[in-house]
Amino acid sequence: MNYRIGQGFDSHRFCETSDEKRPLILGGTEIPFPRGLAGHSDADALIHAIIDSLLGATGMSDIGELFPPSDSRFKNISSVLLLKEVIELTEQNAWKVINIDCTIICEKPKISDYKTAMISKLANAMKISQEQISLKGKTAEKMGALGREEGIAVIAIALLEKIKPDLAE
Repeated sequence: MNYRIGQGFDSHRFCETSDEKRPLILGGTEIPFPRGLAGHSDADALIHAIIDSLLGATGMSDIGELFPPSDSRFKNISSVLLLKEVIELTEQNAWKVINIDCTIICEKPKISDYKTAMISKLANAMKISQEQISLKGKTAEKMGALGREEGIAVIAIALLEKIKPDLAE
């Protein structure tokens, strides 16, 4: 098998108290917004979904196993660093990224103003061209927790190609 598809999903609630004051980070990009996302690392739901899509495509573990929230080394860590580590693992296992397609679901903030910056950061971290990344912002049309502006969810799909296919295949 020379190609594999992986799917990833992540969601984080917005911080609610002043004790949880932190910046909103998506795709390694700080977005001016009054509330950040709650989580053990920097809570970058976009990168977390991408990581799970990459791990799924390669057949490795998932983000929670690789970077457990119980491990203090990952407290407030930049998810860009985690993504770079997953890319290294992907390369070590002879896979290369063909493309990444993501949907960010939230009422606010509007994603369109930040897409270019996010794509640039992601492409750099994954060592691919910006043309290999697609980001879309969608709303939940005021339905459910996302519609009530309680957080952000992301769906990511990754297509990978085997660099050195096994001779047995």
